[in-house]
Amino acid sequence: MTRSRTDQEGCLKAMEQGSASVWARLEPFMLGALQVPPPTKLSLHYLRKMAVYVRTREGCYPRLGWPMWRHIACGKLQLPEDLAWLYFETFDLLTPHVPEERLGWAEALSQCGSPKELDRVRSKLSVETLQFLLFLYTQQLNRVSLRTSLIGEEWPSPRPRSPSPSSDREAKTSSQNKNWDDQAHLTFIQTHLSDLLELLLEPGQLSRSGQAQAGYSKLSHSFSLQKLQAWLRQALGLNPFGISACLRSGKKLSWPHQAEGAMKRAKIARNTHMAPPGSKVVLLSQVFRQTLAKDSDKLAGANVKLHRCSEAFIYLLSPLRSVSLDKCRNSTVVLGPVETTVHMQGCENVRVVCVAGRVTVGASSHCTLHALTPTRPLLLPGNTALTLGPFHTHYPSLEDHMASVGLAVVPNAWERPLMLGTEGTPSDNPSYRLLPPNEFCPMVVPFQMEGDTCEVPGGLPPLYKKALDGRELRVQDWQRTVKDAHLTKDQRRQFQAVVEQKFHEWLLESGHRQQLDSLIPSTVPAEGSSGSLVDTCGPNHRSGETNPERPRQAAGQTPTAS
Repeated sequence: MTRSRTDQEGCLKAMEQGSASVWARLEPFMLGALQVPPPTKLSLHYLRKMAVYVRTREGCYPRLGWPMWRHIACGKLQLPEDLAWLYFETFDLLTPHVPEERLGWAEALSQCGSPKELDRVRSKLSVETLQFLLFLYTQQLNRVSLRTSLIGEEWPSPRPRSPSPSSDREAKTSSQNKNWDDQAHLTFIQTHLSDLLELLLEPGQLSRSGQAQAGYSKLSHSFSLQKLQAWLRQALGLNPFGISACLRSGKKLSWPHQAEGAMKRAKIARNTHMAPPGSKVVLLSQVFRQTLAKDSDKLAGANVKLHRCSEAFIYLLSPLRSVSLDKCRNSTVVLGPVETTVHMQGCENVRVVCVAGRVTVGASSHCTLHALTPTRPLLLPGNTALTLGPFHTHYPSLEDHMASVGLAVVPNAWERPLMLGTEGTPSDNPSYRLLPPNEFCPMVVPFQMEGDTCEVPGGLPPLYKKALDGRELRVQDWQRTVKDAHLTKDQRRQFQAVVEQKFHEWLLESGHRQQLDSLIPSTVPAEGSSGSLVDTCGPNHRSGETNPERPRQAAGQTPTAS
């Protein structure tokens, strides 16, 4: 991140006075480190060689273009080209861009009609070389050692003590993987600080004159390595905007909700009222047998984590930064446009509907993903029986939200996943299927909102549109058959009663009855009670829309708008 001269001078003054605090940023670890062990060719030994190489080759420094990275990755490190592009594309996805730049990039890619044209467009992309080197090194975050797998600790393990036993327990309960664990981020930096700084060194860069406490020289505009490293070790601390801090001091929201046979309280915490962009976090844990819906500025640009949610229906209809689903079961999650990544880990029988910069799935089973994404879905090890389908819903402000985060309807790579094996390299072991068109049904978002979007952005793929049209024709044929039967008034009443009875039986058997009942607004909380994240309103019934995933209300069951 670049700073103005005034900001730089202020930071240097704080460093000299010993009053500056330093912490590991959340997003490079949370979104940048792939949740799979990296290839051995991304070890420090090879990255050191790369650090020297890029400083001596044209087109490599201070910015690294795709052609030269492909040459290094494929020619020197022997990585497959798909993997080389995955790392390059992932880094760029986390790099700040205004929405217009993202939309222009999407338009350029969508106009490529051949691999040659695609390569020509990709060749225009470049990244900051030194930041990219650090990004590649952070892939070591999820490297698993034998000792780690046996006792659950890093080896060697200089892990410092947590600020308090309670915060340590909170972090363990809410963050079971290193990508969200701010303590793991701090430990990684502390353990590998020397290696990280070494990748940034340049011969003749340092000067011994005019060094301050942090080792900065105003003459050479550089730092003394030893003094900088010593100062960083002293100043490094836990991220004040990380998950641990959010659990301890973030705003906590909860609400009572009576579920059939049980009553539980979902746990929600957020730091969106105080955190800077890129560090906004919303945590939702243990949402059970409830329907949550929210369209709010408090969600816009936030990194959202859904943890251990079960038998829930969750609608987060705002432009989001990232979304992570961890150990969720038997739930449906519908999201507004996600600027970077939607990641599912350890989930079972979960349906996710999203527009996202990237979608990744790891160690999950029997999950369904309906996505509109410009990048290939990334399937990590441990998945079984996944289903990939086209994005199949809309809500009134969807296209405005997409434009605000720079996501377009093309290109759309939902049906072309990239699978990685346990060694972090491409795998050909299929763990997914494409949704058969005869099983396809569109989803209706059952809330009234303001906006102009009235259909699925970009439309449906031809095969799925054809299947849907055929089903509509069958419905019309059935309606015509009923009309041509010329039933008497009593017969029509009996027929209607049978249809409603079968419909209610299907609602109970399929589990949709609980979902529909939860759409009915609960009583308004008493004054002074805790705020609620739930903003539910009545279903918006549109004629001609039928959907087993979102069945119509039976007579007498239609919720009223809140």
